[in-house]
Amino acid sequence: MVSSPGPDRPARPDRPDPIREAHRQWVRHGWADAADAMAVVTSLVRVHQLLHERIDAVLRPLGLTFARYEVLRLLAFTTAGSLPMTRLGSLLQVHPTSVTSAVDRLERQGFVVRERQSADRRVVRAAITDTGRAVVEEATVGLNDSVFGELGLDPDETADLTRLLSTYRRHAGDRVEPGEDGV
Repeated sequence: MVSSPGPDRPARPDRPDPIREAHRQWVRHGWADAADAMAVVTSLVRVHQLLHERIDAVLRPLGLTFARYEVLRLLAFTTAGSLPMTRLGSLLQVHPTSVTSAVDRLERQGFVVRERQSADRRVVRAAITDTGRAVVEEATVGLNDSVFGELGLDPDETADLTRLLSTYRRHAGDRVEPGEDGV
């Protein structure tokens, strides 16, 4: 695996920026009207890769993926420590199959249990265990220290990027609450 530039690995100045080169090629081949957007999309995909490398470095030793971390974090945020499976999928904006898969794995790891709701036995809730609470707290400390707290952007840049991404999300059909397009 090739290490990416980051706080401990500076960029290689002897290598050209592949996204800038792709932009030049887009223009050269007659697609100038799409070149800037291509560079944005390609940059976002690359940033996604870079962030996932950092996230995985924190979560992998704990036996978690980011998807499973999100399930645990959401359950830990609730007062009851549990949510119906359908609500989990809705809040995480993922397909029910993805929630089932994540909860299956978390259950095998002892981080969650499934419970039937007494009022309606058809409703299955995922409930975080004490072990799950401990691992999600450890993971959150690690993510805050190594990823969220060290993003590499100053506070104004972070707020600007959040606003821009929220605008895109809103135009793509996501529900973005008033005031969410900034931090």
